Amino acid sequence: MSSRLQNIIVPVISVILGIIAGGIIMLISGYNPIDGYAALWNGIFGEVYFMGETVRQITPYILAGLAVAFAFKTGLFNIGVEGQFIVGWTAAVWVGVAFDLPKFIHLPLALLAATVAGALWAFIPGLLKAKLKVHEVIVTIMMNYIALYVTNALIRGVIAVKGDTTETVHRSASLRSSFLESITDYSRMHWGIIIALVAAFVMWFILEKTTLGYELRSVGFNQHASQYAGMNVGRNIILSMVISGAFAGLAGAMEGLGTFEYASIKSAFTGVGFDGIAVALLGANSAIGVIFGAILFGGLKIGALNMPLEVGVPNELVDIVIALILFFVASSYIIKWAISRFKKGGK
Repeated sequence: MSSRLQNIIVPVISVILGIIAGGIIMLISGYNPIDGYAALWNGIFGEVYFMGETVRQITPYILAGLAVAFAFKTGLFNIGVEGQFIVGWTAAVWVGVAFDLPKFIHLPLALLAATVAGALWAFIPGLLKAKLKVHEVIVTIMMNYIALYVTNALIRGVIAVKGDTTETVHRSASLRSSFLESITDYSRMHWGIIIALVAAFVMWFILEKTTLGYELRSVGFNQHASQYAGMNVGRNIILSMVISGAFAGLAGAMEGLGTFEYASIKSAFTGVGFDGIAVALLGANSAIGVIFGAILFGGLKIGALNMPLEVGVPNELVDIVIALILFFVASSYIIKWAISRFKKGGK
């Protein structure tokens, strides 16, 4: 079996096993798994509003997943997507409330501010990795907390006029769409989904169709061989982290300019950046895989909200299903081994 086919089959089997295991847990807990999953389905597709909210949830997941996947593809583990997401959100809102410009200038400027903020936040661990060999996992984890408290201080002391919440961004910097809201029964779906899909294409194009992408992947596979071939390993490590952070910062803009249109003091992490790790893992670190992984996670998150209302199943069980899916994805070696044994047995 080709590696490409395995990359498709293994996540699908993992999802099926996770759903089956989640159903068993529901049954043990005294709930009807068929009713539970029916409520989950209705929470995604039962109403046009829910479908719009699902797309809205998918949007930042795609970009967060791309951030993690891009780093993975180039041999790096960016655990700092959450922090880069937060600084991107704050930067986008800052530009959105500080200026009042024509939309064709203001919106791109706010998106650019978020992208640059996320890229700069990722530049620091990339630089330390390239120059001092400091492991990016340690630095990016610490940078998450720095991002949380720095943005809180900026919101309270600089961006917000008073209190802990900024003003709503000007309409000229908003991603909201009256058209999309009207066709989805006034959900919070916005134009960010188009940006997310374009970003997925950009990632695929960079990694698969450019010399730069070839160098980035080569450095990820083997730094010593790449250096021997004349590639600048340090520059490529930094560039990988910067591009990864740019995707994460743009994900933050989706929330700051689209879903909420403001920024406020955060007492804890949003979780989008950490969920991006799961999305990338489920999508086998490919652009198209990330889109499907984001669709699954976005659907589960929104559909879970209907489970307590319709059949009384606590939505924490959906978190268990997600965790089980990730467990089976992480245990992909066992699934691959089982597939190979099945093939041998069939011969």
